[in-house]
Amino acid sequence: MTETWTQHGKVRAREGDGVLEVSVDGLTTQAKYYKPLIYEFFRKAWRGSRPAWGEYAVEIAMEYVGEPPWLDLDNLAKALLDAIKGYAFHDDAQVARLLVERKPGERERITILVRRLS
Repeated sequence: MTETWTQHGKVRAREGDGVLEVSVDGLTTQAKYYKPLIYEFFRKAWRGSRPAWGEYAVEIAMEYVGEPPWLDLDNLAKALLDAIKGYAFHDDAQVARLLVERKPGERERITILVRRLS
């Protein structure tokens, strides 16, 4: 993984070794908030590789501080997959493996890891 991050507002991303990592600072209980936020980042700031065909594994981690927020993880996953579609892969139907988890962390953020499967 390269150490060079591209950042625009609350969203930053980097890629290397066949992995795209996207991080969003802060949490909200509205999953629909993330789609335009991440989409804007990719449209305005991202200059990484273009999407490819094939199957992908996606890991989504929502880290929280204190009490876990009331947020349906399935809605969060759908919003995030829609946001990275066209940049990480052509269509979210290419996602063959999906892991979505909520866990305590040092700060509130969402991390998305996208790996192309062989």
